[in-house]
Amino acid sequence: MGQASFSDLEYANKKRRTRRELFLAEMDAVVPWPELLAVVEPHYPRTGGRGRPPVGLAAMLRIYFLQQWFALSDRQMEDGLYDIESMRRFAGFSNVAAALPDETTILNFRHLLEQHDLTTRLLAVVNGLLKAKGLLVSQGTMVDATIIHAPSSTKNATGERDPEMHQTKKGNQWYFGMKIHMGADVDSGAVHSVSVTAANRADISELPNLLRENDQVVFGDAGYASDEYKRGARALGMVWRVQDKAKPKSLPRRRPGAASGRRSPAARRNATGGIRGSGRGSSISSASSSGSSATPRCATVG
Repeated sequence: MGQASFSDLEYANKKRRTRRELFLAEMDAVVPWPELLAVVEPHYPRTGGRGRPPVGLAAMLRIYFLQQWFALSDRQMEDGLYDIESMRRFAGFSNVAAALPDETTILNFRHLLEQHDLTTRLLAVVNGLLKAKGLLVSQGTMVDATIIHAPSSTKNATGERDPEMHQTKKGNQWYFGMKIHMGADVDSGAVHSVSVTAANRADISELPNLLRENDQVVFGDAGYASDEYKRGARALGMVWRVQDKAKPKSLPRRRPGAASGRRSPAARRNATGGIRGSGRGSSISSASSSGSSATPRCATVG
């Protein structure tokens, strides 16, 4: 039994390695490395100064992509370069004896990209190439957000939490960290817009930053539900495909002068059946929405 379980585990690990190697080989072939390197190169440290020479830019950019694809922290990325041969080869290092970058070097490269807002420019280059090849031609966007966890402990050098992060509650669970808001092309699934906020930032507040000028339809979950945005989108000729929030069921209205005692289920059904089937509530709601004087914020998008 133990041998069979071990064999199954070995087979699963081999299959995982094969998938990873195929994925990295495909990314190595399709990612426009020269164009992306040209974006970062003017901001990357030159060699010839004092101290340890910087790791090659091509290797650091590939390591950054590995982090994003496999959701690895700086420490996990450093360990991956030592432990996973396919990742090490993808980054351009022949063996573990090479001068592999440590987690601090990986962290500093990410901060360099953030400092000069290079991630936005890298995304723009990729989307431009996709559009030129006819792979990003739809006029619809789907929006979503995800929470990125961070340690909430204050046991650090400053004794404080990161001021750019915040706590938020989702369902019955509390989270601390930041939130990534993404807009993706409906047809290809390629991400074309990204914004990062504290975790307590409402999804709907970032919607204008995720849409494109030529979008004609928007898809989203209930976190983006808004009557104001819906009216604004329709005023612009956009198709609104955002899931509505579940509304609480209204209690049956008591007739004036009716007795306060409890009635049988049949009596309650007979008394409320006409109200539930009349549709008056939705008609009043529609009239109220059409008569609103609020200026739709969505109308200013783009």
